[in-house]
Amino acid sequence: MTPLLSVKNVTKMYGDRIGCADVSFDLYPGEVMGIVGESGSGKSTLLAALAGHHAPDRGEVHFDTRAEGLRDTLTMREPERRMLARTDWAFVHQNPRDGLRMSVSAGGNVGERLMAVGARNYGDIRDTATDWLGRVEINADRIDDRPRAFSGGMQQRLQIARNLVTGPRLVFMDEPTGGLDVSVQARLLDLLRGLVREMGLSAIIVTHDLAVVRLLADRLMVMKSGHVVESGLTDQVLDDPQHGYTQLLVSSVLQV
Repeated sequence: MTPLLSVKNVTKMYGDRIGCADVSFDLYPGEVMGIVGESGSGKSTLLAALAGHHAPDRGEVHFDTRAEGLRDTLTMREPERRMLARTDWAFVHQNPRDGLRMSVSAGGNVGERLMAVGARNYGDIRDTATDWLGRVEINADRIDDRPRAFSGGMQQRLQIARNLVTGPRLVFMDEPTGGLDVSVQARLLDLLRGLVREMGLSAIIVTHDLAVVRLLADRLMVMKSGHVVESGLTDQVLDDPQHGYTQLLVSSVLQV
């Protein structure tokens, strides 16, 4: 099977400091990869490099495009990369305000992504936006409300609707439940798990929360000081960690 995403030796430096170093892995269609590690481990730097938010110093990020098969996204022309980000890719930020237009209505936030890929019929756009609000558990009567009128959990669900409305094949998630109350986190995780399965999404999820990857991720990479120190099936890594750093991460959770 052809990987949906093939990452080879991705490295990002900040002067003498390592952001991430020589990271390689393949992600297959319908697979969810979790990336964990403490603050400063390099996980968010890696995610940003993979998603095209900043260019790594070296490495390759090949994506299985619909038209041309595997293409190195780092050498794509900027218009091609932007279109990829609107269609087959999506990015869910930890702070939903970073992924929403706060001055635009809830329906407008969802509709904008549809219009970015060519949708023009207002009625169809509004109907699709209404459907997606329902799918992320936002009442249809909130469609004209601005995101600032929503709770943090509702803003995050709206950001998810905005991202998934175009049917992407790969979703990048940066601490998608960070900063939310525990009860809100649980509800959001349940929603995410359902959508990932229903849509057959591939995803890369960065988090410090091992419970999140336990619930959502098929495979797991553990990062420390910019390097991947352990990887494997999620349950295998968490139940029988081999690297000392992973053992510390798991034991710190057990002790809480």
